[in-house]
Amino acid sequence: MKSVALFGATGSIGGSALDVLERHRDRFRVGVLSAHRNVEALADLCAKHEPDVAIIADRTLRDALAAALRSRGLKTQAEAGGEALEQAAQDSSNDIVIAAIVGAAGLHSTLAAARAGKRLLLANKESAVMAGPLLRAALRKGGGELIPIDSEHNALFQCLPPCCDDFAAHGGVRKLWLTASGGPFRGRTREELQHITPDQACAHPNWRMGRKISVDSATLMNKGLEVIEAQVLFGIDANAIDVVVHPQSMIHSLVEYVDGSFLSQLGQPDMRTAIAHALAWPERIEAGVPRLDPRTLSLQFEAPDEETFRCLALARAALRASGDAPALLNAANEVAVAAFLENSLPFLGIPDVIEAVLNELPSQPVVDVETLLQRDLTARSAAQRIIRERVSG
Repeated sequence: MKSVALFGATGSIGGSALDVLERHRDRFRVGVLSAHRNVEALADLCAKHEPDVAIIADRTLRDALAAALRSRGLKTQAEAGGEALEQAAQDSSNDIVIAAIVGAAGLHSTLAAARAGKRLLLANKESAVMAGPLLRAALRKGGGELIPIDSEHNALFQCLPPCCDDFAAHGGVRKLWLTASGGPFRGRTREELQHITPDQACAHPNWRMGRKISVDSATLMNKGLEVIEAQVLFGIDANAIDVVVHPQSMIHSLVEYVDGSFLSQLGQPDMRTAIAHALAWPERIEAGVPRLDPRTLSLQFEAPDEETFRCLALARAALRASGDAPALLNAANEVAVAAFLENSLPFLGIPDVIEAVLNELPSQPVVDVETLLQRDLTARSAAQRIIRERVSG
């Protein structure tokens, strides 16, 4: 019986993870659940899954969470704040940590789980994007396992040679291909994207995701972040990572080998497949996902339009700049997307803000978490100022 700490339980990935865990109560128990601010939703999940600890990220809501748990007759202990997340991530009673907090807020707890040698199921791509060198160092120190549960990186994990330190030299890998659905605006011109609304950007054709991630998919920033994450996770040269648009979202990534072979992972566009794989690896368990009938497949591939969807090109540029440029990119993107969702920035303004921040703040080496977070704040402040100037100008 393995105990699981699930950070980001009330999000879409958290819901998928709990569905898989519920199917395998004989193998897994929920030890910790966390949420950002949604006290009632977290308490409801605790009533169903009965964890030992519930954590609300907003410190001011600890008493409200405790009251909500008591009102449901639960013995679950209420905690709050980032320190509580870090403590749970490294607590010896938890065997597996699912890092599904969105954005930079998930960085500390992800690094804590890595240092503690946990099996770390990583959905928080920002941890790898912001702090790739620190994450790799934490994994080396802790000696645990990192298994990505983003569908694309999990697919690469399944298709790459096992336990290879140098995929290119010893595994015969020529290139990693990340697939992208193209989002809801695939094929549209810049002129057609002038007046896109948040609801339109969040209407993904294949995946059910949160609003921030849905916007990232619409701008192709999600794929740009995944390119950076793939380089961090698998250590392959950045020039050996490419993106191909695959509108059906049935092939989740491909690995190209030097002998001309391609290995790919196919499946329904359902996060439960990757989560079930990572929970039980190297075994396979039922995920609750509808079966895929290959007789019904008609697969299409095309190059991404990086001139219209500039965020992918900006992410590649940040990866080439190295240092903390990916962290600056991520911070500027989070601010710009939030402004778009609040109707204070147009859709096409998102890459403009990110580019302005990257031009204003040259990259610096990543030395420690504190310096990185300070640079994150600097980039956020710059992005907010640039957006205010756009509005007032």
